[in-house]
Amino acid sequence: MSGSSAVSGSAPCRFAHYFVICGIDTDTGLEPDELAGENFEQSPLKRTFKSKVLARYPENVSGNPFDQDAVNMLCMPKGLSFRTQADQRRPQFHSFIITKEDGSRTYGFVHTFYEEVTSPQICSAMQTLYQMHNAEHASANPPSSSSSSSSSSMDSLASSLDEADSPSSSLSSSRAAGSYDSSRDTLYVSKALCLITPMPFMHACRRFLSQLHRAVTAATAPPLPLESYVHNILYEVPLPAPGRSLKFHGVYEPIVCQRPGLGELPLADFSLAEAFSLLGVENLVQVFNCTLLEMQILLYSQDYQRLMTVAEGLTTLLFPFQWQHVYVPILPASLLHFLDAPVPYLMGLQSKEGTDRSKLDLPQEANLCFVDIDNHYIELPEDFPQFPNKTEFIQELSEVLLSFGISAKAGLVDDGRNGNLAGEELTVLELLQGNATLERLQALTKRTGVMVAHVDALRAGVKAQGTEGQGNRTAAEEEEIRNAKLNVQLREVFASRFITMFADYESFVIQSAPDLESWLTNREQMHNFDKASFLSDQPEPYLPFLSHFIETQMFATFIDNKIMSQWEEKELLLRVFDARIDKARLYNVRAPSLRSSNYQRCSVLKESAQAIEQRLMKIDHTAIHPHLLDMKIGQAPLIKSTNHTASAQRRKDRLRQKTEHLNLDNDLKEKYMQEARSLGKNLRQPKLSDLSPAVIAQTNWKFVEGLLKECRMKTKRMLVEKMGREAVELGHGEANITGLEENTLIASLCDLLERIWSHGLQVKQGKSALWSHLLHYQAREEKLEQQQADSPVSYVPERRKSDSSISLPSLHISLIQDMRHIQSMSEIKTDVGRARAWIRLSLEKKLLSQHLKQLLSRQALTKKLYKRYAFLRCEEEKEQFLFHLLSLNAVDYFCFTSVFTTIMIPYRVVIIPIKKLSNAMTTSNPWVCVSGELGDSGIMQIPKNVLEMTFDCQNLGKLTTVQLGHDNAGLLAKWLVDCVVVRNEITGHTYRFPCGQWLGKGVGDGSLERVLIGELVVPNAEEDSGRGCWTPPLQRSPTQARRISITSLSEPTSGQIQEAIGEAVNNIVKHFHKPEKERGSLTVLLCGENGLVAALEQFFHHGFKSARLFQKTVFVWDFVEKAVAYMESADQMGDLQETAEPLGMTCQSVCRYVNAINSTSRNIGKDGKFQLLVCLGARDRLLPQWLPLLVECPVILRMYEDTALLRDRTPVNTLIGVLETLHDFPITLESSLVKGIDL
Repeated sequence: MSGSSAVSGSAPCRFAHYFVICGIDTDTGLEPDELAGENFEQSPLKRTFKSKVLARYPENVSGNPFDQDAVNMLCMPKGLSFRTQADQRRPQFHSFIITKEDGSRTYGFVHTFYEEVTSPQICSAMQTLYQMHNAEHASANPPSSSSSSSSSSMDSLASSLDEADSPSSSLSSSRAAGSYDSSRDTLYVSKALCLITPMPFMHACRRFLSQLHRAVTAATAPPLPLESYVHNILYEVPLPAPGRSLKFHGVYEPIVCQRPGLGELPLADFSLAEAFSLLGVENLVQVFNCTLLEMQILLYSQDYQRLMTVAEGLTTLLFPFQWQHVYVPILPASLLHFLDAPVPYLMGLQSKEGTDRSKLDLPQEANLCFVDIDNHYIELPEDFPQFPNKTEFIQELSEVLLSFGISAKAGLVDDGRNGNLAGEELTVLELLQGNATLERLQALTKRTGVMVAHVDALRAGVKAQGTEGQGNRTAAEEEEIRNAKLNVQLREVFASRFITMFADYESFVIQSAPDLESWLTNREQMHNFDKASFLSDQPEPYLPFLSHFIETQMFATFIDNKIMSQWEEKELLLRVFDARIDKARLYNVRAPSLRSSNYQRCSVLKESAQAIEQRLMKIDHTAIHPHLLDMKIGQAPLIKSTNHTASAQRRKDRLRQKTEHLNLDNDLKEKYMQEARSLGKNLRQPKLSDLSPAVIAQTNWKFVEGLLKECRMKTKRMLVEKMGREAVELGHGEANITGLEENTLIASLCDLLERIWSHGLQVKQGKSALWSHLLHYQAREEKLEQQQADSPVSYVPERRKSDSSISLPSLHISLIQDMRHIQSMSEIKTDVGRARAWIRLSLEKKLLSQHLKQLLSRQALTKKLYKRYAFLRCEEEKEQFLFHLLSLNAVDYFCFTSVFTTIMIPYRVVIIPIKKLSNAMTTSNPWVCVSGELGDSGIMQIPKNVLEMTFDCQNLGKLTTVQLGHDNAGLLAKWLVDCVVVRNEITGHTYRFPCGQWLGKGVGDGSLERVLIGELVVPNAEEDSGRGCWTPPLQRSPTQARRISITSLSEPTSGQIQEAIGEAVNNIVKHFHKPEKERGSLTVLLCGENGLVAALEQFFHHGFKSARLFQKTVFVWDFVEKAVAYMESADQMGDLQETAEPLGMTCQSVCRYVNAINSTSRNIGKDGKFQLLVCLGARDRLLPQWLPLLVECPVILRMYEDTALLRDRTPVNTLIGVLETLHDFPITLESSLVKGIDL
């Protein structure tokens, strides 16, 4: 066997690369494992001792160097286990995976059994440990006390992970607290046999190792020496070719395995049926969804094989995507610091029997999906989008499972499949076979059609032992075929969902680079996928999920692979996926069904199962039989644990491998291409092998660099998306950002901040690390405030431009104040929710960077809460991080206002009169009503002679209009108002509602109330820095900018007027072409400064005859009223009888609308009436019909000049045509505009 290294050149084609034995090294004796967080209060039998790699064959394999530390750690994640004859010593099976730095994987399969300790030194060492333990225990506490402490640190977590697999612990504890006495007891220690393979042939390896163990412990010797079987599987059994099956020989029975063809889903041998049975279909789909969205996933079970089964199941189902982040399905006790990783991860943690979830204190939980496999229970992160068509998807999966006789509910798994070898089951079967009543019951249940699968499977399993060759296939082979068919059918259902969702993905891939080199060089700057267009093409129900998913690293890598396939061979998963899409297209011929949200069931279940069945029934290749080797029998180290290589040689090996590792790392750093390909992966797989403090520090440094890079990418993406068209003109790619995308990006920023704040925490408090830090800060600041309460406080005096001006008082910038706003919101129930709301509020106020800088300026607090290596204590990175966040102040977000729509918000209203031309006060009783996109405040009386008021109201959203009016009472009833300013006191958003007109009878247009249209005030730099008081600029004259009265001097030209109308209509059309949630306010487009009403008013004012001196001002509404009066009188005299029927109807409609507006109880004045007529005409699609009537009316000759636009047929016809384009859209009017009108 030693001379076989010559063959190792063909390693990639061999079934297994290494055979390894781990166990106790009798030279070094009992070494406690400090890294596993030793708890010396435990009895010595329960403690963790170091295991060693005792032997491995071959020495090394090219392309897959042996990683001794990692293999030892994963073969025996808890180190050595000791037992006595009183304990259960059932063999165990588990698998593991080693992910190398380049992302490639090696699989390990381990059979652990107990072997009698023959070394007298080890037995006496254990005896001594027991005597010391008993003496300490007796002196320290009375016999009743418990032996384990439950502190909340990571160390105690480690010590709680000891013996999980001894159901008989109660039995042994009754016997002198599981003590050991060498004169009376036999000592057993665990030993592991392991196969390391390039592909996950789990069932085949399991059967081989279990047969090998049987041979080791059998009373009669096996047909050949054990070395022959090991040599055979290492050197003479090839990997099956794609699409072929292979038969090779174990010690007692042949073993069959198969490998999928090139067009099929890749190999996955871990039982999905078991994963579904353990968690239940619904839970598994939820965890799968969290995996797709790249959350942190922690699996928790007593059984290593269960951890591996669920982890591999999840990653297998991701096809065609691949998990890109930390992947450690079995986390050894010594590596618990990995749970501190501030990156997405998928890890498995072994639980101790009887330990509940509450004792497990994890560093971060804001974005954690916790999966308690043994209790069939999951804890999900707060608020994340659901998988599309989830209900129908679960239904289809349940049907596939039921067709194989497996329930879709969790917890109905028989423990025979949980990775432990049959022991209890035989007893169950013996009990059944020996019990006539039970036998009769079983026969009865069978007759009534009830499944007794468990018992049948047990029976079949027992019969299978040694029944090979009878009939066609053994029961074990039947079971294997059944499992393989079920596996592939479940995977096909998942794959078909992605084929449906991404059928058109190729159309949106942006191929912009001429060659691979230039693409890799500029990868970070490039847009590879047209996300906005892709989303606009998807069914509405899919959008919340898809908008999150296309931001993930796994999707980015998938698209990168697609682009690289122009220059390189297509990656395997991509090749299969693209072939599937082509096939679906062929059947559907660009089926509209692919774009609908109707659920499409998987259509290839039968054929995929048939392919596997055919392969397993017809064996394509049989490997060489094991044979005698040219060596002495009995040299194998399988039987005696003492026979192994000299420890000196092993130390040399370890040194050599460490240096090999270092060289490998340096090579990787130099490989520019490799680095570019892995761009965006926060951290490649952490190394399990080296646990020196230097390596741990290096890992943490990688985390810090990764977090900073992620922050840079995220803020850049948020800016580019938000800046929209501007950014596109600057060459940055996609144009519009939808509210959905914006929400996705903000949610992912919240997640990043949570991960940064949970990196390197000293002690975790609450689920949100950020909110916990904020609470500490708040407590300190409030304490300081309390101390300063006695001394006079020096506030910045409010700046006023002059004593006579009215202004908004400054809004005090305060991190604490923003926290209090969030704390007072009863709608938010959790710390994670509060932290997210606070981030949204700070982002909307453009204070996120400033607030976080303030929070981190208390260095004593940061030092108290965080370890030295934490991101928040790396000064340079922290500064850069705050700088990236500062860049977000360049754009406006409404991410707080638009999400928390039901909260109460305080608003402040200030009314600013034009004092030079009017009284500042009025004797009448004024009132105001503020409206926004989400509702209105209702009419509120303003106290007399008060120009400022505050009110609380449910969130109104972005503000759109203010109705302002009074009751005309008293002597000074006239009021000239410049504008109204309204501020949201939580977000600080300030809106200005220009007026510039009189309110009062007999002045202006006689209006007692006006509907004012709002505009968001952008604070200038000086105000922004101090958020000081805000005084709007005074209007120079009482006329509003848009108000072109008869006395106006500079009239716009006819060309400008027509252009303004075109622009106003164009803006309304664009409004309706946006997705519904993104549209903003239609009221502003109709009635705002450059809106439709203002443009039509200019059209009607063109050539309007000036009023003679000393006569009152004439308004456009006067012309409309006269025209209607003429129509009515003509109608009565019968002049309209000869006209065509539709024209008569139109006459009646215009008269009806004008009379309804005139008879309303509201005192809205003539300009207000004209505005209302235009709005109602646009809503009811009547404007183009009314225009010809007004133009034909003889009144026009008296009131308009010959050159007026209204008297020129060409511009009038053009206007009619332009207004008709609005007929395609459903215009709805805000209630503040149409109050009191019933048409």
